[in-house]
Amino acid sequence: MDNNKDKRRNALGRGLSALLSDSSTEKMSVAEGLPEGSIGTVSEIPLEQIETNPYQPRTHFDLVALEELAQSIKVQGIIQPITLRKVESKRYQLISGERRFQASKMAGLTSIPAYVRTADDEQMLQMALIENIQRQDLNPIEIGMAYHRLVEELNLKHEDLGDKVGKNRATVNNYMRLLKLPPEIQIGLRDGKINMGHARALINVDNLNDQLNIYRQALEQELSVRKVEELVRSLAEKRPSKTPAVPNKNIHIAKIERTLESKFGSRVVIAQSSSGKGELKIGFDSTEDLNRILDLLK
Repeated sequence: MDNNKDKRRNALGRGLSALLSDSSTEKMSVAEGLPEGSIGTVSEIPLEQIETNPYQPRTHFDLVALEELAQSIKVQGIIQPITLRKVESKRYQLISGERRFQASKMAGLTSIPAYVRTADDEQMLQMALIENIQRQDLNPIEIGMAYHRLVEELNLKHEDLGDKVGKNRATVNNYMRLLKLPPEIQIGLRDGKINMGHARALINVDNLNDQLNIYRQALEQELSVRKVEELVRSLAEKRPSKTPAVPNKNIHIAKIERTLESKFGSRVVIAQSSSGKGELKIGFDSTEDLNRILDLLK
């Protein structure tokens, strides 16, 4: 049992192709409705028999890019087959290739070349996520939502999630924290109006109005990530605190804070007096988040 689990985890570390090749060959050979030996090879599948992947992490498609792909398909056809799993006789679900599937319908095709595999629901979600991340097709919000679904729907612990998707835990946590941003900022990040660096700085603003004000200022003035970080830091220094703010924080301390924030995926504040004494504060959002940080400190 443990050997099988380790084998699947290693497959996940290698990516989508490893997941597909590790699928049960016995189940593949008896798939109903396809000729013997056709599982694992390319077959022409009617579009009307294919349904979209309910575990697809991508939620936003560029319509213009989709239309351009449809025009390309009209001229050149499908260059790269999509990947399906067989659900029942003459019914399939997408594992990967939804853009090609949607564009093929727009192009007026009636069938599409596809690899047909077997996969359970857990593999479907993992495959769709890994395939899209490897192709860099997801925006940061979609990645955060996909990680959240892996945690919630597959009952994964945060410490296991990074191993499954080939990312360190701090990176995974940074993406999931984006989902705490208000919808307006999430949409801006999704649409490329701001980048991940802007969003990570804005997460550290506790007050919603302040968050939105800095976000809108960043858009209007096309502020850099560093400038947004300065605005967030300035705002924090103006707010009353139980510990006195340290004036004129030097560049070295600020750089250490940014480095630690990247490592822990949480806000870090270093307060140091002129005598050299001070304190280091690492913020956390929940008991689970605290345990994640404690694991990193071990």
